[in-house]
Amino acid sequence: MLASGLGVGLLTGILGVGGGFLIVPALVMFVGLPMQVAVGTSLVIIALNSFAGLAGHLGESANLLLIVIFTLAGLAGTFAGTRLNKHLPAEKVQKLFAWFVMVLAIFLLVDNFHKIIIR
Repeated sequence: MLASGLGVGLLTGILGVGGGFLIVPALVMFVGLPMQVAVGTSLVIIALNSFAGLAGHLGESANLLLIVIFTLAGLAGTFAGTRLNKHLPAEKVQKLFAWFVMVLAIFLLVDNFHKIIIR
């Protein structure tokens, strides 16, 4: 658990991503948590990491309107997703998540292709 947490934290810090797409698979594959428990655990981990990131950036300027909009939209999506998750089989959620990660990876590769080729 410690090694997978360290690996996810390292990748999250380097890539600057929220980590959910890394944390959930790590909790399922390396820790053995069921998908629904891994998702809930991941959300708590992300919240704690977000608070740490916020503390590190408190003195910097921020777009408060953007923060409020994203926060409210995220809360609405979280409540809707939580209700929907209770009606979905874990295997289906895992497959959907796997497809989402693959599509996201392809999008990021295409979007950053010019940066990869130049270096």
